[in-house]
Amino acid sequence: MADTGVTEPATIDRLTGETVELLQAMIRNQCVNDGTPESGHEDRSARLLRDELDVPGVEHELFEPTPGRTSLISRLPGTDPDAPRLCLMGHTDVVPVSPDGWKRDPFGGELVGDPNDLSAEIWGRGAVDMLNLTSSMAVAFRHLAAIAEGPSKTRYPGDIIYFAVADEEAGGVHGAEVLIEEQWEHLRCDYVLTEFGGMAYNSDAGRTLLVTTAEKGLGWRRLRVKGKPGHGSAPLGADNALIKAAEVVRRLAEYRPAAKLDELWAAKIAALGLPDDLHRRLLDPAAVMDAIAELPRGLRANAHSCSHTSFSPNVIHGGVKTNVIPDVVDVEVDIRTVPGETTEDVMAHLRAALGDLMDHIEVEILQESQATASPAGGPLWDSLRDSMHVAYPEAAVIPSLVTGGTDARFFRHKGATAYGAGLLSSDIDFGEFFRRFHGHNERIDVHSLKLTTQLWLDVVNRLWA
Repeated sequence: MADTGVTEPATIDRLTGETVELLQAMIRNQCVNDGTPESGHEDRSARLLRDELDVPGVEHELFEPTPGRTSLISRLPGTDPDAPRLCLMGHTDVVPVSPDGWKRDPFGGELVGDPNDLSAEIWGRGAVDMLNLTSSMAVAFRHLAAIAEGPSKTRYPGDIIYFAVADEEAGGVHGAEVLIEEQWEHLRCDYVLTEFGGMAYNSDAGRTLLVTTAEKGLGWRRLRVKGKPGHGSAPLGADNALIKAAEVVRRLAEYRPAAKLDELWAAKIAALGLPDDLHRRLLDPAAVMDAIAELPRGLRANAHSCSHTSFSPNVIHGGVKTNVIPDVVDVEVDIRTVPGETTEDVMAHLRAALGDLMDHIEVEILQESQATASPAGGPLWDSLRDSMHVAYPEAAVIPSLVTGGTDARFFRHKGATAYGAGLLSSDIDFGEFFRRFHGHNERIDVHSLKLTTQLWLDVVNRLWA
């Protein structure tokens, strides 16, 4: 195992063992969210977590806005009703898998390696997104409740809320979005910790840890491409919607919007420890695309998405029969906008990318939210940075932009400060983390679970100090 800057025991401590067991159970619950209302089945894990946290002093509420899509809110009341409140938020749903691409059962929750060694790994869908954090938060929360009721009677000024939420992987329609809007009094807080952070850049200049303080906007669109029906045996000159849809996809794939290079981008590039010339070109809007192509393979896609509005055509539907020329084809596009862009900007991008084809297209908004951010400063930032330094004393901790969407955006809309956090072992660098994220053979090492479980406890101990 790589050097972490701290001395670790050879065996797994009690809290880490509890996190391992809970993570395994949550993976095995198979709360797979395919985007349909009847998927997810998060009720399984919501009730599992309620039972795990059913200890003296904790208040529980289960909310089910859609059948089977249950979220849990557990609360450890503070001593001062006017003190800031902290929410530990983890989602319980996971994305679908392609089992043939896995070396092990994606829902087996297997512990691979020496069960007493921190290098052992838990395999399964959700191991890094984000059941590792959801389980470690639950274990830390239960420990805080135990000491509040124990001999020391240690309680904190502010309420601590544990929020195990459904439907994050499909935009929060059956989870955080509706609950924060309709049940805000149950979730009202000042600070939120959620996914994801603690990834490391390692360079000659040292280790840099990323904390998510901002995320890109969400601009999912359905592009309905129109044509005219006809007989498939006479295609010459036909107005085939599928052929036009293919051209739509091609143009979107080739579209290159202007770069948006802000202070978060500059900090990210500085952390990479790159040669001076490459560093300079990555900060130049006119040169950045060519410079991104020279980055290590594991960083290129993330670097592009952090600096550009992105377009990914991911779903297509159309046609009724092999011998019928289709008159309607739907293309669903995952659009992620850089900070500052609006609905009008998305339409401008589509017009620029598709040109004359826009006359044949109807645009439908599937989901939309603008980019959000929290300032990198204040009590929660200081507590998180100092707590990360417990494990990595020499590391630089910097704010970063996440390219995907998280439920943090709904809390930011309510004025809460929300960060994506966590703490990974030295064996998982930035590139390796993203290869496992939504990928085959998703897994997390026990050492990362230990570091993250302790991180939540350290943050709480510092926050109201």
